[in-house]
Amino acid sequence: MENREEGETTVLSGATTNSKSLRATVPIGIVRQFGLKEGDQINWQLKVEAGEMVIVAKPIKVDEKK
Repeated sequence: MENREEGETTVLSGATTNSKSLRATVPIGIVRQFGLKEGDQINWQLKVEAGEMVIVAKPIKVDEKK
């Protein structure tokens, strides 16, 4: 097994047959930590920190968008 940093790993799959987008499953630990439900959204930001690309994912709950 290869050496991985701490965290969870998910596998990407095609979003739809007519799309080039990919879909990933949100690990259950993250779902529970943020109380996510189907229909909630995640805002993705890309940042460069110490020469590395960092992805920041901010959960947006459906009830917060009102």
